[in-house]
Amino acid sequence: MSPMETGLIGIGALFVLMVLRTPVAFAMLITGYFGMLVLEGSRAAGAVMLTESYSTVSNYNLIVVPMFILLGNIASAAGFSRGLYDAAFAWVGRFRGGLASSSVLGCAIFSAVSGSSVATAITIGKVALPEMKRLGYQDALSTGSIAAGGTLGFLIPPSTGFVLYAILTEQSIGRLFMAGILPGLLLMAAFIGTIALIATINPEAGPRGARVPLGQKFRVLVQSAPLIGIISISIGGIYAGVFTPVEASAIGAGLVLLLAFAMRQLSWNGFCRAILETVRTSAMLYMVVIGANVLNPFLAVTHIPETLGNAMVGLGLGPYGTLAIIILAYVVLGMFLDGLSMLVVTIPIIYPVILQMGFDPIWFGVVAVIVIEMGMITPPVGLNVFVVKGVAQDVPMTTVFKGVMPFLLAMIVSLLLIIIFPQIATLLPDLMFS
Repeated sequence: MSPMETGLIGIGALFVLMVLRTPVAFAMLITGYFGMLVLEGSRAAGAVMLTESYSTVSNYNLIVVPMFILLGNIASAAGFSRGLYDAAFAWVGRFRGGLASSSVLGCAIFSAVSGSSVATAITIGKVALPEMKRLGYQDALSTGSIAAGGTLGFLIPPSTGFVLYAILTEQSIGRLFMAGILPGLLLMAAFIGTIALIATINPEAGPRGARVPLGQKFRVLVQSAPLIGIISISIGGIYAGVFTPVEASAIGAGLVLLLAFAMRQLSWNGFCRAILETVRTSAMLYMVVIGANVLNPFLAVTHIPETLGNAMVGLGLGPYGTLAIIILAYVVLGMFLDGLSMLVVTIPIIYPVILQMGFDPIWFGVVAVIVIEMGMITPPVGLNVFVVKGVAQDVPMTTVFKGVMPFLLAMIVSLLLIIIFPQIATLLPDLMFS
């Protein structure tokens, strides 16, 4: 059996394992190890398993993962997310659909703390959905805005998606973080614009909130200022070149921990739960990276990425025709796989093709993350849809999927703008690292 045939069987086995609900990390470990065992023997397979596992857990850059996760968990446990939401509502809640818009704005700000779409959707959803129900918002708009707003956690730095992409492609985490800022703001604006359009066409979908006096607006903003300040120090420090991403993550986690204890908003039990959740999530992400690094040598030996790149070039579709096929493949995979699974399984195969087509790898990281975000609200999997459904248990699943469709269209339009004008993604990293 040729290496190519073995590789195709291995990829097929990988997807079968995931369909059978084997955790993606272990599915990749099994496929990579036994693939190398068949092609190179037990000594090479064992060496890959040991060296890749050690190099992953000793990778200095991966420290950003547990640090930013800890930052988000502490902020959530201390109730800071409520302050972010209240501040957003105080300023935009008076407009039609303002409560939904403030939910999206709250998601965007909390994304700069958590780096996780699921954590963002759960945290803001628990605060915002009861309020929107109380004010008579239609279920489709309220749940759809939370599910879509939560996806910003995968794009706005510190994004775990960008960290994994950087590790898998050996790109700069700092450049990727900077590349996600403007696209993240673009998506946020597109979501708020979508809410305004829906509320204008159907005022009953998103009634106006109560008017908040100007003085109270500033009081609420001041109350949320410490957390916003920590976000600004962490992300702004990276942009200014004062901190590396690793240093920024540690400083952000340390400051939010000190803030939570100083304000007496974090109990000992809450602190322990945040630490435990951080360990669980970090261990899962570390295992995913180890699995991907064990799978990559197997794919390299089979020459599948190289063959796929040559085949796409041979089709004569040009760079953007090839990009369209890749995006379409991501959309299809997004209907069945979660975001992290898509990223770690596809990047080793797709990345050489992207380089061969002459695309900027930083720009493509943004494109890939946005397409993966689309998969988070696309049926039948739509991870964020299931997360929001778990919070709003009385809302039918079909209603939630119906609610995310306008936001999915907004994401498609935003993605097209980033493809047409790549400077949206590359401007900040080019300015920072020039």
